[in-house]
Amino acid sequence: MSSELLVDVGDDSATAQLGQLKLTTIEDQQWPADESFLSKSDVSQQFDASSPHLPWDHPFYDIARHQIIEVAGDDNFGRKVIVFNACRMPPQHQLDHHKLLMYLKGTLDQYVESDYTLIYFHHGLTSENKPSLSWVRDAYREFDRKYKKNIKALYIVHPTMFIKTLLILFKPIISFKFGRKINYVSYLSELEDVVKCDQLVIPSRVREYDNKLRASLKPTTQPPMSPPHSPPLPSQVFGVPLTPLRQRDPDGDPVPVVMRDTVGFLSEQGLEIEGIFRRSANVTLVKEVQLRYNSGATVNFREMEDVHLAAVILKTFLRELPEPLLTYQLYNDIVNFASVSSESQVTVMKTLVESLPEENYASLRYLITFLAQVSANSEVNKMTNSNLAVVFGPNLLWGRDNAMSLSAIGPINNFTRTLLDQQHLVFA
Repeated sequence: MSSELLVDVGDDSATAQLGQLKLTTIEDQQWPADESFLSKSDVSQQFDASSPHLPWDHPFYDIARHQIIEVAGDDNFGRKVIVFNACRMPPQHQLDHHKLLMYLKGTLDQYVESDYTLIYFHHGLTSENKPSLSWVRDAYREFDRKYKKNIKALYIVHPTMFIKTLLILFKPIISFKFGRKINYVSYLSELEDVVKCDQLVIPSRVREYDNKLRASLKPTTQPPMSPPHSPPLPSQVFGVPLTPLRQRDPDGDPVPVVMRDTVGFLSEQGLEIEGIFRRSANVTLVKEVQLRYNSGATVNFREMEDVHLAAVILKTFLRELPEPLLTYQLYNDIVNFASVSSESQVTVMKTLVESLPEENYASLRYLITFLAQVSANSEVNKMTNSNLAVVFGPNLLWGRDNAMSLSAIGPINNFTRTLLDQQHLVFA
């Protein structure tokens, strides 16, 4: 993996001309704002949970159906992962590139207040489906500081000479700070340092291309393969179902020790931290804490005094469960929850969560009760129920293929926000 793009900031003619190039603003397109994105009216149309696509009459259906843009949980640093698949872009005449840009902005709008990572799979971009250079230039300008501030890394997978030359041509208009965030990834195995590839739905064309690249290399220059999954330790905690965790617990507590430790610490020291759950953590420390838990050692977050580390560990534990806390069984009901009348939502939600296995119900109640405490301090920490839903929704429920399109994210986040709003009734 390498970061080769070093750029300078300058007031040259290219930069000046860029200021005159402005796409229609997102407000003109009437895309819902961050806070209203989860409102009932925005997700009032019923979704087919068996399909990753939006309803055919949705204004972004023709974009979403290609699955060009996906969200794939958190990376190894605790940052949300947004994936862009170039090989899924249809020929130019079949795709409205301006609408694609609005769709990408709509996806990012949910996460730009948090640290996030963008992974771009370049293979499959051809002369038939690549957008014009003017569109690329205008798109970069359209993504203002709001979007660039918290993107911590852009990984370009399988870069070609074309993409590297393109970035050189755009050097005058790319800020030095943003340029340092761009990394070239030659092989999929290199991504393991950033994110668990199993959670990415990597297109088969990209995997096949990666295999061809490997096969073309001499044995002495072969890149390392992704490390094989090691067998779980006897005291493994991460990636283990809730039932065996309860069986191993000395007190038979249905709430896992990781959740008890992190929530206990955060309840004491994290409630007034601005942006709690939005910041990433040192990946070395994250792995160290995971190893301690998996080895059966005691973890004391009070000794570490790192609120963001505890927050990332909590999110990572939830995301690495073999089955989401809300379970695959409830996936369809939750994705289609927006079709439930407002008068019946609490009753339906209460029925759904009470149908969960005992360990899931206890853990969910424990988590939501804590998050209600977090949002009660939102004037200080800026984490309202809406913001918490955006962070935790994808960590509480995901499809069997792990990645989620915008069609599923909206309903899942909406369900999570409603659960937070009504937790005092749902868990009564």
